[in-house]
Amino acid sequence: MTDDQIYYDAVDLLKQLIAVPSISRDEKVAADCVEDFARHMMPGQTRRINNNIMVTAPLFDPARPTLLLNSHIDTVKPALNWSRDPFEPSVDELSQKLYGLGSNDAGASLVSLMAAFRAIAPVQRSYNLIFVASAEEEVSGKNGLSAVLPFLPEIKVAIVGEPTAMRPAIAEKGLMVLDGVSTGISGHAARNEGVNALYKAVEAIDRLRKLEIQPVSKTLGQVKISVTQIEAGKQHNVIPDHCSFVVDVRTTDTNSNLETLEIIRREVGDLATLTPRSTRLNPSSIDPAHPIVTRLAMLGLEPFGSPTLSDQALMPWPSVKVGPGDSARSHTADEFIYLNEIREAIEIYTKILHNLDI
Repeated sequence: MTDDQIYYDAVDLLKQLIAVPSISRDEKVAADCVEDFARHMMPGQTRRINNNIMVTAPLFDPARPTLLLNSHIDTVKPALNWSRDPFEPSVDELSQKLYGLGSNDAGASLVSLMAAFRAIAPVQRSYNLIFVASAEEEVSGKNGLSAVLPFLPEIKVAIVGEPTAMRPAIAEKGLMVLDGVSTGISGHAARNEGVNALYKAVEAIDRLRKLEIQPVSKTLGQVKISVTQIEAGKQHNVIPDHCSFVVDVRTTDTNSNLETLEIIRREVGDLATLTPRSTRLNPSSIDPAHPIVTRLAMLGLEPFGSPTLSDQALMPWPSVKVGPGDSARSHTADEFIYLNEIREAIEIYTKILHNLDI
């Protein structure tokens, strides 16, 4: 099996995946494609959990540390302004761009990691190797990677494939969505009666706008708090006794989501109650001196902090996010990947996995 053959197989698989709609929570046919490829082309034991595909490399030894390779098979819905069929893989021969929904996010990472797994799995290693193609990443669904976690052995470190131009993201912001409610007492607006819940909400929102949570992350910067929705009142002459608002919180690696939530609640006080929809999407980080990060840095690939969310948020172990493509292309019309980005990614993944000591 040559390096060229591994590359061409990866591109062919990506074309198959583009041609199969795999919107989050509707990934069955795409999972079928990945499972079929894994069973026929990847050494080791293949297992399916919902629409997630897990492959364990041969000669698994519980005494050795385990490295996880992960990327996702699902996509967002195509934007309305595509100039071509988003489910028709097409290559522009001049630019060598492969167009199609999910080509950049994260199909190229997925097939490149699978290719690197094929190259490294048969080689003598000091660590175990597991690959997981996960579903429902775009919606952080509970039938995605979360459903796989109970079936995994103890993981020492993970490589998560997402479009980063092969730069290692050594930290990633987490996410909390908070439902805020301020309560008051209704009354007639003309007589200055009641307690205006909207005014209480506005004061709470102003405190959130000014809040600077300490300490500030060296790689991710400040926690980003944004109020994105608000609703109050039923008619113009009644003081509202209820005001609801929604807060988008992008957390950093200096505090867990629960710790950040407690800081925010203390700041708002009794002006509003804040209820998280979930606290499971935590921030993540990895030691900049980790061997995977240092190997990438030696190749001239500068580490950075990522503001975008991935399946890293569900991982209780250290992980680095790195993959071919550009995050700015994700979720856009006429999404594409350069074919040479796939070839380069396979080469880089294989280099850093070879003789790796984790």
